[in-house]
Amino acid sequence: MVDPTNTDIESAASGYAALPEAPYTEENGRRRLPLRGFGIVLCGVAMVVLMGAAGVFVGRNGSVDSMGLPRGVREGVSEKSFRLFSGYRGEYPWSNSMLTWQRTSYHFQPEKNWMNDPNGPLFYKGWYHLFYQYNPEGAVWGNIVWGHAISRDLIHWLHLPLAMIADQWYDLNGVWTGSATILPDGQLVMLYTGSTNESMQVQNLAYPADPSDPLLISWVKYPRNPVLFPPPGVAAKDFRDPTTAWSAKEEKWRVTIGSKINETGISLVYETRDFKNYELLDGVLHAVPGTGMWECIDFYPISTTETNGLDTSFTGPEVKHVLKASLDDDKNDYYALGVYDQENNTWVPDNPELDVGIGLRYDYGKFYASKTFYDQNKKRRVLWGWVTETDSEAADVKKGWASIQGIPRTIVFDKKTGSNILQWPVQEVESLRLTSKSFQNLKVAPGSVIPLHVGSATQLDINAEFEIEKEAFDRISGSDELYRCNTSGGAAQRGGLGPFGLLVFADEKLTEQTPVYFYIVKGTDGHLKTFFCSDESRSSKASDVGKQIHGSIVPVLQDEKLSMRLLLDHSVIESFAQGGRTCITSRVYPTKAIYGGARLFLFNNATDATVTATLKIWQMDSAFIHPFPSEQIM
Repeated sequence: MVDPTNTDIESAASGYAALPEAPYTEENGRRRLPLRGFGIVLCGVAMVVLMGAAGVFVGRNGSVDSMGLPRGVREGVSEKSFRLFSGYRGEYPWSNSMLTWQRTSYHFQPEKNWMNDPNGPLFYKGWYHLFYQYNPEGAVWGNIVWGHAISRDLIHWLHLPLAMIADQWYDLNGVWTGSATILPDGQLVMLYTGSTNESMQVQNLAYPADPSDPLLISWVKYPRNPVLFPPPGVAAKDFRDPTTAWSAKEEKWRVTIGSKINETGISLVYETRDFKNYELLDGVLHAVPGTGMWECIDFYPISTTETNGLDTSFTGPEVKHVLKASLDDDKNDYYALGVYDQENNTWVPDNPELDVGIGLRYDYGKFYASKTFYDQNKKRRVLWGWVTETDSEAADVKKGWASIQGIPRTIVFDKKTGSNILQWPVQEVESLRLTSKSFQNLKVAPGSVIPLHVGSATQLDINAEFEIEKEAFDRISGSDELYRCNTSGGAAQRGGLGPFGLLVFADEKLTEQTPVYFYIVKGTDGHLKTFFCSDESRSSKASDVGKQIHGSIVPVLQDEKLSMRLLLDHSVIESFAQGGRTCITSRVYPTKAIYGGARLFLFNNATDATVTATLKIWQMDSAFIHPFPSEQIM
């Protein structure tokens, strides 16, 4: 619980301090927000924190490596090094062949080195643009600048020169995460966090040097940056990641920025006319005790009646607003649906039990620091997410790269449940489909494993549906079983109605395998709960990789078949259940189930239910991501 002795928000140490030798001292002083506005912010947060002290929320405590602070934490961002969870017995002797196999073929990643958060995605003059956090000097986090790539279809990418580098006092320790806003007249502005020469987090403005250039090769940093400093009461390293702006009254724009007060995650809202001068609005957009630092906040409208996406500024009676935060404490992306009150600058969740940080996640695997944009080209909301490595830094250094981006996903409101969003790979990924094989009505008896002969099983797009014999539901007695994917034994734990699904990246003898599966629990009241899980515990013989079991409950409505879609691409598995109600991204590093040794199997480890499966499986082509021809860059 939140410690009542730590809820005196007014006593929170202020991280604000004037930077030595900072230019425009008078102007910077004017930009510091009035204490009146932030005093009301603190009062609002104090009320929410006191709720936590009363027992409404449970806090999370981040751990510290016994060898010292992990990469990124000392500098004031989330941990950027993966610490193994269990069973670490020294570095595995990876061969070059094994490491080469791990590189994906149709997920976005740089040619080499480290990558993390997606930044400022947008569609501009015929091209999709992706900027991203990038270390041009190595395969570990540090020296962060903005990489840049473009695509016509969100799948086939072309690398461009670096967009922004750390060359000013206000971003000398890193050009960190930011967002793009396209104004009604077509102007493009980019707000981003800079880590100053004193490691303070400040907000900065940049814009294209040549707005007529569809490639957006060159960027200009506003000469009077920073445009925002941490307000009083917010620590110097707890003020980052501005969102895309949305329009307000009187030709003003609003932006929200993540922060925390003690262990309460908050979203501050600023208002501006010109993106150069800002006013901190009273109160906060939202706050949740016990959730810690909110990074990479996202805030956008979603239609409850239509399947098209909405511009970030759209409002109306048949609209919900999604508020999402990346929690620094546990490195997961949480979202909630709610109602936005522009007059009072507040957002209220539809279900307080599923509030930001304590309820729904975009993805129950390795998927973090995500960012959406409105694609005005195809009238859709598109989600990007950073997919981290879960091997050792030594292996990353040896292979020369680290991290990928997930396949972009569309986001729509789930009109059937009314309580969640649906995420689905963008349609363009289907352009990579090659030959396919179909399997109709395969009967899978309890305890069975059936090979699926599809040829190479390294790059696949799999659609699968499962039905359980109805008699099994009657035979199984209800129980008080408290099932959780990550603590209930994985795919090896047998129950009457599960697990069943697919074994991917498996070798012929099943010494390596990653099950992706459903598990159904029948309660004493007769109601069914369905879980969707991905079990990495036997994914590799290597000793220096993470092997977690991911997943969560997935809503299944009456008469719906159980369905999953899997995108396999070497060391990544992206899994989508029930049309994208629950999603899981796994990183796996097999030593045997690679190249021609990778196999695909159906399995049913239930004790008392036969499962019928129907599948269609496509081989997937490479996206052939490569540099844009240098001779065509002006």
